Amino acid sequence: MRKLFVLLPCILLVLILSGCMYPEENLAQNRIPHEVQLESVQKAVDGFREDNSGILPIKTKEADTPIYEKYLIDFQRIVPRYMPEPPGNAFESGGIFQYVLVDVETKPTVKLLDLRMAETIRDIKLRIKAKKYPPFKKQIGKNAFTLDFKKLGYKEAPAAASPYTGANLPFIITGDGDVYVDYRSDLYQKLKDGDEDVSPGEDIRHILVEDSQFVPGFSLPYTIDEETGEPIFLEK
Repeated sequence: MRKLFVLLPCILLVLILSGCMYPEENLAQNRIPHEVQLESVQKAVDGFREDNSGILPIKTKEADTPIYEKYLIDFQRIVPRYMPEPPGNAFESGGIFQYVLVDVETKPTVKLLDLRMAETIRDIKLRIKAKKYPPFKKQIGKNAFTLDFKKLGYKEAPAAASPYTGANLPFIITGDGDVYVDYRSDLYQKLKDGDEDVSPGEDIRHILVEDSQFVPGFSLPYTIDEETGEPIFLEK
């Protein structure tokens, strides 16, 4: 009996420590994109589509929803028949990624949308609402502006980590008060490094998507300048 009393605290300590470590381990896994997870979701989407006359397992969104946030995969329609559960890094499992589809008309392909950007955008909008009016700083397009983040209470301007280069991407705002991530630097690098066949007036964001697991979420359309060939906002 005395041995039991001695061992019991040790057992409890091990259980507590393992209980604390497990969520951290899960948290780390929920933040990592895995090719295997993308492939498993792609296989499930393809299976559902084949069994349902071409219908895709996606959530219903408004017609004017931005293209890269429009086709969200509805895991309730593919779990458990086509896969046992959503991936650990999916939003539905407590992860930071939303699984989405691109090229839905031709070749539906599974990609990832990083939802951490949405959290920062939400915070920026709340601060703007408290200020009553956006503190515009500089006009960088016909309907695109930088913000004076110090007037919103930030010590440093918030930035989004690029899913393509890892660089810090700035947040910008339109005249309507909508906040976006500015991907011009990523597009510039992609155009510089590759031999992309794009034309002025064309939305060139697809060049970021083609060889990546990610979509450029929460972005405005971009095209190339007819004279310089550099990425600019696509004005309508």
